Amino acid sequence: MTVDIRELTRRIAEESAFVGAVRSAVERVIVGQRSMIDRLLVGLLSDGHVLLEGVPGLAKTLVVKTLADAVQTRFARIQFTPDLLPADLIGTMIYNQSDGRFVPRKGPIFANFILADEINRAPAKVQSALLEAMQERQVTIGDGTHRLDPLFIVLATQNPIEQEGTYPLPEAQIDRFMLKIKVTYPSRQEEREIVNRYATEPPPVVEPVVTPEVILRARRLVGDVYMDEKIKEYILDIVLATRSPKEYGLGELEGLIEYGASPRASIYLNRASRAHAFLDGRGYVTPEDVKMLAMEVLRHRIMVSYEAEAEDITSEDIVERIFDKIEVP
Repeated sequence: MTVDIRELTRRIAEESAFVGAVRSAVERVIVGQRSMIDRLLVGLLSDGHVLLEGVPGLAKTLVVKTLADAVQTRFARIQFTPDLLPADLIGTMIYNQSDGRFVPRKGPIFANFILADEINRAPAKVQSALLEAMQERQVTIGDGTHRLDPLFIVLATQNPIEQEGTYPLPEAQIDRFMLKIKVTYPSRQEEREIVNRYATEPPPVVEPVVTPEVILRARRLVGDVYMDEKIKEYILDIVLATRSPKEYGLGELEGLIEYGASPRASIYLNRASRAHAFLDGRGYVTPEDVKMLAMEVLRHRIMVSYEAEAEDITSEDIVERIFDKIEVP
């Protein structure tokens, strides 16, 4: 099938006009962190959940809340705590005295934007309830199954340094997050701007600048972004090198990787790369799109061995070595 790249790029230029408005709205509140904002937009446009990791005070919660405010939709913040119950998340059955029946009372998970704050503080039962919502886009309450809205995204935060009272996320749930973003400290200039803005005044209120219908229409167009076969092979090479490094000339990684990335990594890297091209107003994917997103897609899907931990080698180090070795098309 022949793809008219010029026509596709023209359509994307028209449909992606809202991206600038959303960025501007978020940047009215958030100083710097442009990379984090763009990664959140990639997750939103490619229908993928996002995990943000960083120390307290880096505006993780604020950027999620601000992005949700910029979209005319329902937002729910769920503070994950050790005593949280599944019913607090998904809802429960309540007795209706008027007709003598049990009816479902839906929980906060039935919003569009879900901020799962400090997600690693919740116990396994709550994690399992969230896992069904993230993967199946449905929730089971009593004997009934309830579908979630088409625009449904979980944006979770976790603190990497405070371990007391936390529960490690199950591998199955970590794999459901399309991207894991490491949030870093602002630069000196950015922090000075933060102090100037907010030392005496609260952050401004953001008004909605885009509707869910526009987001859903953009998602369909993201799926049409052209990806050459060589780019697809490049993605497969990167992901498969995490499983069989020796076959890709990375014999030094043998013994350092306990488990490589799952096929979901290939799917998500494909979709995220298309969304990144959409953000740039292009109708085609370049190798640079893949490299820009590969770290966020892979860093939480590679389990390093005890030998790697002993040598202080992280999954990010492994991804960097793969980048250096795999030939760019």
